[in-house]
This record gives sequence, C-alpha cells and structure tokens, in this order.
Amino acid sequence: MIILASQSPRRAELLAQIGMDFRVHPAQVDESVHADERAADYVERVAIAKAQAVRQQFPDLPVLGSDTSVVLDQTVLGKPVNCDDAIRMLLALSGRTHEVLTGVAVVADSTHYRLSVSRVMFRDVDAREAAAYWATGEPVDKAGGYAIQGLAAAFVERIEGSYSGIMGLPLFETMQILAAIGVRSRSGV
Repeated sequence: MIILASQSPRRAELLAQIGMDFRVHPAQVDESVHADERAADYVERVAIAKAQAVRQQFPDLPVLGSDTSVVLDQTVLGKPVNCDDAIRMLLALSGRTHEVLTGVAVVADSTHYRLSVSRVMFRDVDAREAAAYWATGEPVDKAGGYAIQGLAAAFVERIEGSYSGIMGLPLFETMQILAAIGVRSRSGV
C-alpha cells in the first residue's frame, strides 16, 4: 500500500493501470515557480514537497508525489488562468517542439526521486481551434493548457519519451523507485 499525494485523476488511473494498491491523499503545497528556478529543479522541489507534506500524516507508508511542467524556451508554462491565457499557450506551442518534465518522488525511510523528460511536437494550431478546445473544458487545470490523453491528441504530431510521463506520472520511473524500496504491484511486476 502506498499513498498518492495528488488529486489528479490521471495519476490515480495510471497507478491503477499498473496494479498498485494505493489511497489518494492530496498534498497542499505552494506550486509557485521561484524566480530564476530551472524547470527541472522546480518539478523536483514540488514533487518532493508533495510527498513530504503527506508523509507527515502517514509516517508508516510510502508516499508518492509527482509534478508535471510543460516547458517552452526554458519557460515553465503553468496552468491557464482563463481562456485568453490558454489560447496564448496553445499558440506559443503551435508548430513547435516543447518539453514535458515530470518529477516523481517517493518518501519512505528516505527520499527517492526520478525525472522524466519528454519532447512533444505540436502541429500548427490556430486561434479558432485553441478557443474551441478551451470551450470543451479539457484544458482547465492542465499544465501548458492541454491534455495529451484527450482531445489535444489531435494537436500532437510526434512525441519522444514517456507518454505516461506527459500524462503526469512516468510509470517506468515510478516502478523503478517502488521496486527499489520493495513495493510491488498486485501483479507482481
């Protein structure tokens, strides 16, 4: 049994997909990017902070925290605050390649951390498509203003890296950490 320090339904779905026994307990941490903070340092800090915050309430169970950022030109694109912000993000990603960084941390007797870096190439997206996508409600609360597992898949020309990492929880890295601390899925994998 592990604790998932996240309210993300996608992360819960991914853990269930690999047969993990877990309970959800969202973390309450400040997710603001610090001035001059590199994207890789940001996702590491936030993933570890989530796991550590929840571990205080469950000191006998491993706690998994994760954080995902969409990065364009070394800039972290957060979650859109409104329609205009989402359209701005999608148009900035249009016709370009960006990175998706997902940090995964497990706090047990010690802290374990892995970083997944993926590259996503968007096709050209125009303002009308971006506005229509926003109107679906899907990009609300999504890093970079899109969800690769949903309608935005139509914008993605190519990916290099971890599809599950782009969704919010890199399963390969997660399983590496869990195996290192002796946690196995129900399937024994």
